[in-house]
Amino acid sequence: MSDYATLARLGVATVHEAAGRVGIIDLPLTQIVPGSRVAGPARTALCAPRDNTMAHAAIAHAEPGDILVLTSSDPEPYALIGDLMATQALSQGIAGILVDGAVRDRDEIAAMALPVWTRFVRAQGATKGVAGGLDVRVVVGGTEIRPGDLVVMDCDGAMALPGERLDEVLPLALAREQHENTMRERYAAGELSYDTQGLRKLVEG
Repeated sequence: MSDYATLARLGVATVHEAAGRVGIIDLPLTQIVPGSRVAGPARTALCAPRDNTMAHAAIAHAEPGDILVLTSSDPEPYALIGDLMATQALSQGIAGILVDGAVRDRDEIAAMALPVWTRFVRAQGATKGVAGGLDVRVVVGGTEIRPGDLVVMDCDGAMALPGERLDEVLPLALAREQHENTMRERYAAGELSYDTQGLRKLVEG
């Protein structure tokens, strides 16, 4: 299993905690494909408001395994991605898409099983014809994302970390998973976090 596949399996919460509780993309995201999870390197695009020209550019320049991160200088509920663009993304081997904007054709994209998370779901289409930025630094949900940074997405939302932290964070996340597995067994056997974390003494003296 690749490092990205392992991070996808571990999920947003575990990686976020292992990284020092940083990197959360603080947006009310909709997960288009229930049960989907993905991790990979960011391929960023900064679109002009209400225009998806750079989303087309990002798909054209993407490498297999990339996570497209699409935003604009003023994110609004205009569809940057629909089923025709999702079809192209699949053919390019794109692993997933994070849209700080809108997606339409939700059922069709879900049927493709392409992992997509979006801020809005709206039928309103975007225009084309205004060049923006490709492979540039963007800020999404308060988190800076640069080309090649790690993006992890699952049912809990999305997070991003500097790409250079991958080798540091992966073993920490695996260790956290093992610890949680151990505690899950103890709690299933009847122990309480109220005691194991010293909260009873704190509350009751």
